[in-house]
Amino acid sequence: MGVQVPPFANYSKTLPDTPPRLKNKICVNNMQCIAYCAATSFKLKPLFEFLRSRYPATFYKDAIHIDFPGKKGRADCFFFSYGACVQWCLDPAEGAELLLIVKPFEEDSLATPEIDESEFCYGDVGKVRDGQIILPDTEVLTKLSISHGLAQSVKLATFETAIQNTYNMTRQIPDELSRYGRISLSRRVIRQRMGELFNVRSSINLRLDVLESPDFFWDYPELEPLYLQVAADEELQKRVEVLNKRLSLVHELFEMLGNELNHQHSSRLEWTIIWLIIIEVVLTLSRDVFGWL
Repeated sequence: MGVQVPPFANYSKTLPDTPPRLKNKICVNNMQCIAYCAATSFKLKPLFEFLRSRYPATFYKDAIHIDFPGKKGRADCFFFSYGACVQWCLDPAEGAELLLIVKPFEEDSLATPEIDESEFCYGDVGKVRDGQIILPDTEVLTKLSISHGLAQSVKLATFETAIQNTYNMTRQIPDELSRYGRISLSRRVIRQRMGELFNVRSSINLRLDVLESPDFFWDYPELEPLYLQVAADEELQKRVEVLNKRLSLVHELFEMLGNELNHQHSSRLEWTIIWLIIIEVVLTLSRDVFGWL
């Protein structure tokens, strides 16, 4: 298990009354859809066995659907293998409680879960724009196709947060190098920074495949247009491109620290050799010239 989250402390954070992208409303009598990413991944099969012992549950490749009996009525909840959960028409407090129930099945829990809110309603034609969703029907598969995009977006947000935190942690290093021509960090601290950079970079690279088009649409190609609308509305492709550029910068910083570590090592060897030569010269002079030895 990863970092433990205090009950309700992070899941039930206050959501804005009117997020900026929801101001131009296309939905009337709208309902709420909330996407969470609480961990690196879920133990999906044990989670499914646990959930189906409590609620009507269905397994869809890398996702689980449950029919949750909410206080306001039936709610659809989807759990994805990469640690994301999308809840339709579920009260936020109930949603937070559900996430705490499934917490034992998380792997590498996040200290602060990522949360994204959307609004939805029903209409004649499916449509996604500015964080608002019009569903053409009440089918679970329709919601699942859209949930794939929402889950990917909130997962991507965890990568973006990790990269931003890494930048905040190391941004003084290039500035220091450009001003003074050297890094004041000790070799031990440099190794620690390199380890942290490597962990962030590798953890993201190993999981970028979750942002590809889900295999679900091989079986349900007719639902892929809804997913693509979500991907476009959440700007997934553009954000992935930006993320890749930031990963390249992290790689360059990693190499910079490696070069600095090698430089410090080489410099230490050079000074060691210089002092050995000085000692040898002093000993030679003492013995052959001054006859002290």
